Amino acid sequence: MPSDDLTLWQRWLLRPQGVWLRRALFQIHLWTGIGTGLYVVLISVTGSAIVFRNEIYQRAGSGPKIIQVRGAKLPADELKKIIRREYPENSLSFVFEGKQPATATEVWMEHGKERVQRLFDPYTGEDLGDSVPLPIRVAAWLAKLHTDLLLGEMGRKVNGIGAIFLTLLCMTGAIVWWPGVKSWRRSLAIHPRSGWKRLNWDLHSALGFWSFALIFMWAITGVYLAFPLPFQKIINHYSPLIQYALPEEASIAASTASVLAQASPERSLNSGKGRRAPIRRSPGDIFIRWIYYLHFGNFAGWKTKSLWVALGLLPVVLFVTGAIMWWNRVLSRAARRLRRAERATAAIAL
Repeated sequence: MPSDDLTLWQRWLLRPQGVWLRRALFQIHLWTGIGTGLYVVLISVTGSAIVFRNEIYQRAGSGPKIIQVRGAKLPADELKKIIRREYPENSLSFVFEGKQPATATEVWMEHGKERVQRLFDPYTGEDLGDSVPLPIRVAAWLAKLHTDLLLGEMGRKVNGIGAIFLTLLCMTGAIVWWPGVKSWRRSLAIHPRSGWKRLNWDLHSALGFWSFALIFMWAITGVYLAFPLPFQKIINHYSPLIQYALPEEASIAASTASVLAQASPERSLNSGKGRRAPIRRSPGDIFIRWIYYLHFGNFAGWKTKSLWVALGLLPVVLFVTGAIMWWNRVLSRAARRLRRAERATAAIAL
């Protein structure tokens, strides 16, 4: 059948490369990937790096620092004078004296908007270093880089915009991936015997197909983490929230939670025994909790978390293979044309 007699849908199924809409979406996919590629790499690497952050916090934060007991401790005012002399640019907030004689004193100070936490020897006034262990500081810094790009609320909004572009990248990639009914099976696998350019294409195509659902989930949940209110309003419409109540409905949700707790037989059994009443969550609350679980991978044991670390690096592979394709298709051709033009110009001049 001549191509002119085919409908748009038939041409899309048989030869999508000739459909103008597909070419337009390909350009959108290409330039969205170029514009957000380095951002996606940053978010992917930091996201994989903080999957085990809770375990790092637990293992690294192993109790107070033990020091040598040297007679009587310095008076509190004397220790504060030493601290202010060592850090004149900081304002002293709290001094936490250890309960045991061999425990260092922890000091909190404010430097602008940042908190500075140090350990001091209560007997000599010696500065013993940061009270937060290095692994915890690194993990916390990576978590902050991942969630708000170290820019606070503004960085979180930028993250949300980046997640929206990643969503667009996933959707256009899914449409552009379709190669036609005759060759779609080939695009599901990697063929190692192909040339390196074809191998790179196969890697990008196959990984993009098999990782689509996962990356799309990370993109959508990333949008939620930056802009939760619109999502919460939709969820609240179908299942009134209790734990994640909207600001204007927080008092209603608190009253509802109180009534549920009082009516709960579990609470009546636990009352008077010093045990905490069970937390009440609506189906909407559970749904939101799973948004966090799926995004950060902290819903199972170390095997699942290890898998999340590895899968979190898939967008990096897609960016690298996509960048190589862009180089082969666009930049290298432009460079060859430029070299030919320069040689022609030089020949004319001679």
